[in-house]
Formats: sequence, structure tokens, C-alpha cells
Amino acid sequence: MLQKIADSRILLETHFAKSSDVVPFLDTIEKLALEVGTKAEVNSVDILTDNTGLIVGLKASGSFEAIYKFLTLLENSPYELDFPSIDMHKLAVSGVSDENIQNLKWEATFRIQLLSFVP
Repeated sequence: MLQKIADSRILLETHFAKSSDVVPFLDTIEKLALEVGTKAEVNSVDILTDNTGLIVGLKASGSFEAIYKFLTLLENSPYELDFPSIDMHKLAVSGVSDENIQNLKWEATFRIQLLSFVP
């Protein structure tokens, strides 16, 4: 019985990030990006003034499909997340050809609020 409770507790704790150790959460973000072929770069990490959440600024680049899949993986990650803002745009391409159209690169800037945050 105690082992079952301990196992459940360990599983439950994987859904939360503690203020003293947000590295596993940031590692999860980077791992998800790699899984879909997106380059992701964390550019800011801030704790809300009332200590109720963590805000992560993130820039991702890649194909539209890869960034969309990355967003889907983030939404379905074990963490409870909110996306206060997402800005996605395609990068400029010189000249129009079939190859350029198929290889269009996109860039997205995310502000992610980690709701499952333990101060």
C-alpha cells in the first residue's frame, strides 16, 4: 500500500515545477522541440510577483508544420500551461520558386505561463 502511494506521489510530482528547480521543465520544452524538428530558445524566465506562476519567454523556428506540432506537444505536456501570447510569422524569402515555397521558415514567440508551479 505504501509503495503504491509512493509511486503515485512520484508520478504526481512530475506535473509540477518547483521554484528551486525549473530545469526539468525547461529541459522538457527543449526535448519537445527537438522531437518535431523545431529549434527552440528560452529567452526569459520570470516568477510572477504574487508567486503563483512562472512565465517563460520562448522563440521557436522551423517549418509551419513543425512549430504547430511543437505547440500541440506543449499543450499536451504533463505540465498545466497557459499561453498569454503567441506571435507566429513567416520569415522573408527572396524570390519565389517552388523550392522556396516548400522550404519556408517560420518563427514563433511564445509567452508560456506554468500554472502547475510550486513557489
